[in-house]
Amino acid sequence: MPASAATPSRPALIGAFATIYLVWGSTYLGMHIAVETMPPFLMAAARFLVAGALLFTFLKLRGAPTPSLRQWRVNTLIGAFLLLGGNGAVVWASQYLPSGIIALLIGIGPLFIVLTEWAWPGGLRPTARTFGAMLLGFTGVVWLAAPWQNTAHGGLHLGGVIAILIGCVAWALGSITSRHAQHGATPAQAAALQMLGGGAALLVAAGLHGDFARFDVHAVSPRSWLAFVYLVGIGSLVGYSTFVWLMKNCAPAHVATYGYVNPIVAVFLGWLILDEPISTRTLIASAIIITSVVLITLEKSKPAENPLRKVSHNR
Repeated sequence: MPASAATPSRPALIGAFATIYLVWGSTYLGMHIAVETMPPFLMAAARFLVAGALLFTFLKLRGAPTPSLRQWRVNTLIGAFLLLGGNGAVVWASQYLPSGIIALLIGIGPLFIVLTEWAWPGGLRPTARTFGAMLLGFTGVVWLAAPWQNTAHGGLHLGGVIAILIGCVAWALGSITSRHAQHGATPAQAAALQMLGGGAALLVAAGLHGDFARFDVHAVSPRSWLAFVYLVGIGSLVGYSTFVWLMKNCAPAHVATYGYVNPIVAVFLGWLILDEPISTRTLIASAIIITSVVLITLEKSKPAENPLRKVSHNR
């Protein structure tokens, strides 16, 4: 990404927004393909450990100071929430749910962020319109998951849906903790520490899940390797650096629009590349979920502090 400037050019802004919309919308597809032949937690651990090590090394070569013990401790905790709890749930659910459906379910995440911000000491209380939007969003999730139908008749894998919702809660806790934490690290340095700490937590989960015993490097398909490289280089490094640049040059509420553009991109890519079906219910549920997130984003952009401003950037 270009260096931050006082007045960024319009083409630079358009390119940056296009990058974050497409990159983070495509990571769901990348994870779905990667876990076809890679154990989920081990794949995620390797992704963030490699990306975190690359970013950390780059920052050190640029003269960044050595992180303090507190910076390591705080950002490791945040990384565990975001990457083990949030991303770990996604990669596990990717074994059972289409990538587009996962993206739509995660579209409910900002609702949990609003609740977490409200529960935080000194946090902002949601308005009546926000409560209404949350109810609308949950309606969309219920309609999409269709718990009254089994998988063979159009319903979704219940364990996968529950995992995604748990992941959204963990994502919200990590995001709001990151927003309020005072540790003194720069955003780029914090991201590197979070990826390393969260990657280490995912590595432990991989061991407990039996991923090491099930991993066979010779059984990994070429397209899973390509997806993994994409997740490391584009999803974790390019996507994050673009986000940082946008946060320095645009209003946070505008940057937060990726939260409801990503599901549209993910559904389209899943249909285009993996032939994932797009049913009428998927279209209706996606419209409901995206509408609820848009309403919350617009509502919470009015106060001086926006709880959506630091939705996790490690997608």
